Amino acid sequence: MARKRPHHGNRRRGQGKVARRRRATIEGTIRVYGKSSASVETAEGTFAVARNGIREAMNGDVVEVSLVPMRGTGKDPVAYVQRVIDRATQTILGTFDVLDPLGVVRPLDTRLTHDFFVVPEDDSPARLEVSVGDVVSARIMEYPTRGTAGVVTLERRVGSPSDVDLAVEGVIASWGLRTHFPDQALVEAGALVADVEAALEREPLRQDLRGEFCLTVDPADARDFDDAVGARRSEDGFEVSVHIADVTHYVAFDGSIDLEARARTCSVYLVDRVIPMLPEVLCNDICSLVPDRDRLAMTVRVSLDRRGRVTCARACPSAIRSRARLAYEEADAILEGALPPERLDADAAVAVQDCLRILDEVATLRREVRRKRGAIDFETQETKVVLDDEGHPTGVSVRRRTRATSLIEEAMLLANESVAKMISDAGVRTCYRVHEAPSPEDLLACVPALSELGLLDAASAERLVSGDAHATQDVLKRAEGTRGAYVANALLLRAQKRAIYLDENLGHYALGADAYCHFTSPIRRYPDVDVHRALKACLGVLGDGRQRSAREKILSHVAHACSAQERVADGAARDSQKVKMAELYQGRIGERESGVIVGCTSHGLFVMADETLAEGFVSIRSLGDEWYTFDEKRLRLTGESSGRTYSLGQRVAIEVTATDVARGRIDFTLARSRQKS
Repeated sequence: MARKRPHHGNRRRGQGKVARRRRATIEGTIRVYGKSSASVETAEGTFAVARNGIREAMNGDVVEVSLVPMRGTGKDPVAYVQRVIDRATQTILGTFDVLDPLGVVRPLDTRLTHDFFVVPEDDSPARLEVSVGDVVSARIMEYPTRGTAGVVTLERRVGSPSDVDLAVEGVIASWGLRTHFPDQALVEAGALVADVEAALEREPLRQDLRGEFCLTVDPADARDFDDAVGARRSEDGFEVSVHIADVTHYVAFDGSIDLEARARTCSVYLVDRVIPMLPEVLCNDICSLVPDRDRLAMTVRVSLDRRGRVTCARACPSAIRSRARLAYEEADAILEGALPPERLDADAAVAVQDCLRILDEVATLRREVRRKRGAIDFETQETKVVLDDEGHPTGVSVRRRTRATSLIEEAMLLANESVAKMISDAGVRTCYRVHEAPSPEDLLACVPALSELGLLDAASAERLVSGDAHATQDVLKRAEGTRGAYVANALLLRAQKRAIYLDENLGHYALGADAYCHFTSPIRRYPDVDVHRALKACLGVLGDGRQRSAREKILSHVAHACSAQERVADGAARDSQKVKMAELYQGRIGERESGVIVGCTSHGLFVMADETLAEGFVSIRSLGDEWYTFDEKRLRLTGESSGRTYSLGQRVAIEVTATDVARGRIDFTLARSRQKS
């Protein structure tokens, strides 16, 4: 049996022990990530919560904590919850059971470690006709304490186990996603109509661009269309027009829809559904730039010279009419010489071809412009588990960067940068998208593994650690087509700081941009909604100056909330894909396939399967009956007897051994007889 030899370094008496002298208590908001993993955000900073320090707190609660220093470790102090000041959770989702005479609700939220009870005199189970095993929504009447259990009453029967996908519902519950709109927001949305003609009559600065050609290019399964694009050649180069849904024309600041969108901050794209930021009548109809419908938009026109450099940019509220809707696959086929889809008439087909070719040419030029200024393009692949009509996985779709996705991406980057510069130059506050340079320590940690792959020498390593973006570009370029391509992208991407929203412009390191914001997706991101309002303030079409003042007062809070909730949305989307990937692999236990090592720890290896890009874990115990040493710098395991090594980028043959659908986990072993070195 493979074992990890225990390591006994130099130890001093008391090192690693928790000092029991406690500081005065402070208040903060607790973020719970797992049964025993949490942090607390306070005015003094963010601190990890001790393993047994969560106590009766629940995610999002405002709590009073004490901070306990960790003597001799050099680490920040850890927090212990002393009491809950304000509860953030009022309802839970769970499965119903009976423990006579009590009813029991077992939370689907995996962060909650205790059950909640329904008292015998509560008639809600009978009134709602709830049976054992049903999924229910329950309102918390009494919160659990260290000495008492929690009490709930049932509010809604969600469905039976056969009607509800428990794994995905568990993801929704665990991440605390809002799934129902308040009645007031739905009533407000139901009263809205597109009314393009009326907007043109009332707003003198709104331009009627319905006669200009534009089209949308999106994933085949997209239902909300934020953006439409158009392009033409000019005497000096090119003109690119980006039209974005004018959400703020319909969503009034501080109205019911706006308040709910501000709470959600973004749409969440799960494996089997979208939890939208806006009510469906807005995101899929009134605001969506569907083809052959008049729609209100905010238009940005960017003039570029023949080298793709911006010469000027202008913005205006507009009315447009998209002439075609293409899936990325259709756009790529046209760029490769195929004819446009037969559903397009002859004039539209010609216009589609011309527009795509110009945008493709502009995208090539813009990539070079951005490369020269230090922008870093990481090569990423997006996997999506394909489901049948009943929600069962049937396969995996892998979306890679293509000419079509790239030309839309470059058009959106161009619009976002142009709008950010307009707003910044005007001195108007908004939610900027800010990305700081990575720390030298994080970049230094990448050097041993990248050197092991032959992607770094001493001189380039020094440039990389200094934060020279061109050095990162060089490593990624060298890695193209090699076994280290995925690893180089993953390591360097992990070393980057996470981009966040801030109410001040601090630039965007990875894009090499002096100013950047998100403007192009107001249907699904609240920061874009704020940017639209800021742009309208710059153009003099926002209206009441008091609204701008009220908006800017809450801007710092909004930016922070949007950054935090973005992480929640990403985590929920990722976990929902994992549970369905694990469900797919339930039917593949015992099968063999090839893969690449993408992670290495003292406990084992993470391997990504070639066909599906699914990640599975290979336990160190399955590697053989010898000791393995872990090289933390080079991320490598070495067998002490055989000398066999396992390192990042190494190709291996794997066998599927087990899955845990609820946790989204897949276990592999190495199939040595077919292993590739």
